[in-house]
Amino acid sequence: MDDGTLKKEDYIEPRCPLCEEPYGAEPAVKPVPQQRIVEKMNEYMSRRDYAGAERHLLYWLEEAKLGQDLRGQLMLRNELVGHYRKTAEREKAFENAEAALRLVEAMDFDGTISSGTTYVNCATAYNAFGENEQAVTLFAKARAVYEAAPQTRPELLGGLYNNMALTCAALRRFDEARGLYGLAMEQMGRVPGGCLEQAITCLNIANLIEDERGLEEGEGEIFGLLDRAYELLDPKDERPGDAPRDGYYAFVCEKCAPTFSYYGYFAAAEELERRAEELYAKYGRE
Repeated sequence: MDDGTLKKEDYIEPRCPLCEEPYGAEPAVKPVPQQRIVEKMNEYMSRRDYAGAERHLLYWLEEAKLGQDLRGQLMLRNELVGHYRKTAEREKAFENAEAALRLVEAMDFDGTISSGTTYVNCATAYNAFGENEQAVTLFAKARAVYEAAPQTRPELLGGLYNNMALTCAALRRFDEARGLYGLAMEQMGRVPGGCLEQAITCLNIANLIEDERGLEEGEGEIFGLLDRAYELLDPKDERPGDAPRDGYYAFVCEKCAPTFSYYGYFAAAEELERRAEELYAKYGRE
């Protein structure tokens, strides 16, 4: 019996046949599968399939936009910043960095770990393309966020300190850079597999010494750092927490090899390049 009470179906508009939402209703957010996106991205990068990685990220960015998934968009913008930094595409890296920073503001994320990660990522891109003043400003914002949050993981702090130190060194703020490298070594020593990042930091410190004091004056300390870096990449004895020999290990070997070669460690450079090629070939077949 109809008692005259309005029911939902009496006043709600019919559902739109395309978007499946009632007319006039706020569309529901349709989140993209972030974990699956990252895992697939890692597969592309382990094979050095940069074109495939770009297509993958751009496809999901459009899906995140269609689904009004701001969190997904922020994650994908950050991934694109890193991707274009690796492929040396300056304008695309900056375009995505600016979009990521706008999203942080629009989502009122300032002061969160997510905002700190975005600041670090964008700052690293600005540093890679020589915009060091802009980079150090963003690094300082990230540092304020990370150091204020007790839940900040040591690998995030280590990455921040290492990359901020690179920027300070580029600005010839050597004392500040040296202190930050020390903090990076300390934090990455607390991370399983952090020896890879420590090796990179050792090489960065070697470069800082040459820039500050010259190769002749700093030779002894520089060579000591190179020996330490190679030991971290190739420990004589297996230890708990050593880095797995995977695609990321290959990437680090490839990244470090030119520095060893520059300082005359040709055998070490060749060995690291050989390992990287073997691992890339292995992961390319999987």
